Amino acid sequence: MPQELQQRYFPTRRVGRERRTSPRYAFTATCDATEPKSGAKIVGRTSDLGRGGCYIDTIGPFPPGTNLVVRINRDNQTLRMAGKVIFAQPGMGMGLAFSENPADQKAILDQWIAELSGEPVAQPVTDSGASAGSRPATAPGAENSSFYVVNELILLLLQKGVLTEQEGKALLQKLLK
Repeated sequence: MPQELQQRYFPTRRVGRERRTSPRYAFTATCDATEPKSGAKIVGRTSDLGRGGCYIDTIGPFPPGTNLVVRINRDNQTLRMAGKVIFAQPGMGMGLAFSENPADQKAILDQWIAELSGEPVAQPVTDSGASAGSRPATAPGAENSSFYVVNELILLLLQKGVLTEQEGKALLQKLLK
């Protein structure tokens, strides 16, 4: 693969300023993306997911700037998010940035991200007014604790392909117990 293509395709080899505002996690699920005005639709699979967007592996990506509605299917849940194509690689896929979306969809996304990242899963709405869609809290003092360090190490090993998605998820779940 030419070096220029490697630099654009692999997030760890990107050149230039990182534009993502939230981390991405290895995540494989079937999905489809539809352009609302024309109804044009592609089918693909996600390879990573974050609060800010996802990457969709597909042979025929939409061009950058296209507004889409993407449906991601995982287990028995479907996440439906509006977004915009940020970059496209013909024959490979496209990077999608999520737009503002309904709270119920954000709650599903937050739940999935919590599972992938090892964050405690958000609890449903309680009498105290806590929202199921709010960002899950981390362990007390997590940024200065071994919990945080081990969590980051597992995510780094996942990102570099040292651990499979299944191994990483199992380790993150053990870390939370």
